[in-house]
Amino acid sequence: MAIGGGKRTEGAVAANINVTPMIDVMLVLLIIFMIVTPAITAGFQASIPRAKNPDAREEGEGEIRLGIDKDGKFYLDITGASGKYTGPRSVSDADLPTQLTALYANRTVDKILYLRADEGIEYSRVQQALEIARKAGVRVVGAIAEQERSAHPERH
Repeated sequence: MAIGGGKRTEGAVAANINVTPMIDVMLVLLIIFMIVTPAITAGFQASIPRAKNPDAREEGEGEIRLGIDKDGKFYLDITGASGKYTGPRSVSDADLPTQLTALYANRTVDKILYLRADEGIEYSRVQQALEIARKAGVRVVGAIAEQERSAHPERH
């Protein structure tokens, strides 16, 4: 008896897998993720200053990043100890000192804050953020920058 090729009896059940509903569900999920993903990252927009020789480094566990967008709004961006990324969360000027103090109160070793600020904002806003961070217990501030791209790449 050959598989799939013999006579069909009248009461037999066809054991074919119908993948159409699965494809429909996958396409709907794809569309949802295509719409939701930009909305998640759209919370913080900043043109990062460029540096000639910045050190490339991946974001580490437990890092705290403070962002300042082009409108001067603060965003806290935290990678949790569990490795779960929280994403940038908007923080009001009044709540920033309280939240930073709470984050740095229990830290004993690394009291580092990574600052990501839009290149078009007034420097007084950056100074204000640094003063709030210093009062909250931050000891070291690292600036996040992007690699400066030259118009004519060097040929080797």
